Amino acid sequence: MTVDGVEFGVVKVMGSILNPDKDNSFINLVKARDTRVFVDKTDFIEKTNALFNTDGKLLAVTRPRRFGKTVTAHMLSAYYSKGYAGQKIFDNLKITNNEFKDSYEKYLNKYNVIYIDMNTIDGLFDGYSNKKQKVDGVNDLVDYFEYSIIKELKSSSEFVGCLEKHQIENTGLLETLLAITQDLNTKFIFIMDEWDLVYREYCNDEVLQKKFIKLLKNLFKADGGQVCFALAYLTGILPIKKYNSQSALNGFDEYNMLSPGDSAAYVGFTEDEVANIVKSPNCKVSHHDLKEWYEGYKIKGMVIYNPNSVCKAVSRNECISYWSGTSSNEEFISLINMNFAGIKDDIIHLIEGSTIQFNCRSFQNDMVSIENKDDIFSLLVCLGYLGCVDDEGDYRVAYVPNKEIKTALSSLVKAQPWFNSMPIIERSESLFKAITELDGNKTAEIITEIHNSPNVSLLTYNREESMVFCLISGLKWRTEREYECFRELQSGKGSADLIYAPKRNINLPILLIEFKYGQSAEEAMNQIKEKEFFSRYRDGDYPNDVLLIGINYNPKTKDHQCLIEKLEK
Repeated sequence: MTVDGVEFGVVKVMGSILNPDKDNSFINLVKARDTRVFVDKTDFIEKTNALFNTDGKLLAVTRPRRFGKTVTAHMLSAYYSKGYAGQKIFDNLKITNNEFKDSYEKYLNKYNVIYIDMNTIDGLFDGYSNKKQKVDGVNDLVDYFEYSIIKELKSSSEFVGCLEKHQIENTGLLETLLAITQDLNTKFIFIMDEWDLVYREYCNDEVLQKKFIKLLKNLFKADGGQVCFALAYLTGILPIKKYNSQSALNGFDEYNMLSPGDSAAYVGFTEDEVANIVKSPNCKVSHHDLKEWYEGYKIKGMVIYNPNSVCKAVSRNECISYWSGTSSNEEFISLINMNFAGIKDDIIHLIEGSTIQFNCRSFQNDMVSIENKDDIFSLLVCLGYLGCVDDEGDYRVAYVPNKEIKTALSSLVKAQPWFNSMPIIERSESLFKAITELDGNKTAEIITEIHNSPNVSLLTYNREESMVFCLISGLKWRTEREYECFRELQSGKGSADLIYAPKRNINLPILLIEFKYGQSAEEAMNQIKEKEFFSRYRDGDYPNDVLLIGINYNPKTKDHQCLIEKLEK
């Protein structure tokens, strides 16, 4: 590859790779912390400082889109890069606390940082590709990646003498870095944001992918490359690509959504952090709503909120699904439309609230080597559409984490041409019709069918809670647009087990449901009447009909019984 002074003029010098010194997303957040949501996670720097020049100095931290990957990478760049020396970016932040003081001062703005934003590299390569004059040897994105770094190294007054001395002309990146490291007795910090762009945006170009991973392997796995770096930090969505079940970069410690390690507190916002956010006078949304909409990613015993969505909800004073705007929606649609038996049913069951076990061992950490449902669930966890918890070894249990994701998934599923012909959807319509026609026998029959279905039968069906889930999952697809569902809602002289109330100005009946286990439907109906659970709807501003529904499950006969009555006005 030729990289000389003449050819530097072929493309615009970026000036943002070696020792960045401009405002970035982290610095802008710090500057606006009095008026915008800012959660101080600068103590993460102490963890990376502890790994300097150790066998743990290579880190790959991957998480879904909009989970703060770039902000963290920018934070590390602002801390380590010589370019930010003297800017006092971290004053009064956690990392300056006394407990971190020695480490903080030791590494602050002391290092030459190579910062790579793969989205920027990709965009600039597009522009370069359209130029008539090309640099010799720069033919694809990987060549351009390597060329761009070398170009800035050769433009640096700190390194130019060394490189001229060693007559570094037509050499690659590793040779250039080795010459600098050995001659000047210095090491670099390497930070790469969106490391997996090649595997997502060029997912069918296996030649480019292998060329890219070979370059990274030479930099970080070979002994020669190892000596050049005090620390390397990669971010992305996908874990490091596997080849034949092995990684070409297995020297990296990986923290991802399938195997998060102890990184939970830095993946998103914690419960305590959200509690502090809602204390701000600028916050008009409740902790309860933020929890319902954006919490639910269970990571090593800690429950995490989607940070981007929390920030948007607070700034807009509105809890809605901000996920629907992400570019991964097409990826999700492609996955669920793959012809793997039962995947569509599985997704619908997950949206209804079920969980599904899967094995993540065969997942190759890319978007094309998908061979079975296990690979699909693994990828959906990495993309953030599903949460998961460990279930021994390579097994995980997948679930839909919160209302935001459930809303987004429901919309995407309903837009598919196969949706209305799904047996589950047809069953939901039949159950609602049976209830509104006061057909207790048909209602009980359908509930029993739901209970005996493979997904629900995994539940320990030994209490009323299981019965509630069974009915909610059965009615979900028919009621979610027109009804609000309430559990244990105070009404009359007690709390009704389950109430479906139509949204305002919708002329559908109110469903008031009481459950019994091992007793009788008559007892359930009597409790509704004796405790007058219907009083808030009879006496309030509700013109709708009210249906009283008593349901019992007999554990001996394994059957349900149901009584339905229309409340007299």
